[in-house]
Amino acid sequence: MKFLWGLLLGFGLGVAIGLLLAPQSGEATRAQIGEQGVMLRSRSGNLTDELRSRASGITDELRTRANDAMVQGREMYARTKDDLTERYSKAKSGDL
Repeated sequence: MKFLWGLLLGFGLGVAIGLLLAPQSGEATRAQIGEQGVMLRSRSGNLTDELRSRASGITDELRTRANDAMVQGREMYARTKDDLTERYSKAKSGDL
């Protein structure tokens, strides 16, 4: 029971001291918190747009690189196929 009374007394004193030492009224604090919330939402919106833009640029670059790699792979395949076909023909005719 003593603990409960001590807890309530400590809570009451903490609230009273907090109110006495508060730098501004509750209404002003709520207004300030609201303004900061609006600023935070604005900043996060701009950050989201920037991240989307960067992601789009990276995606385009990766797509271009993948297409270039595919073209190079097809060219290498065609050269290797032609070379092997030529060697096979020479080996078959005995010209090797």
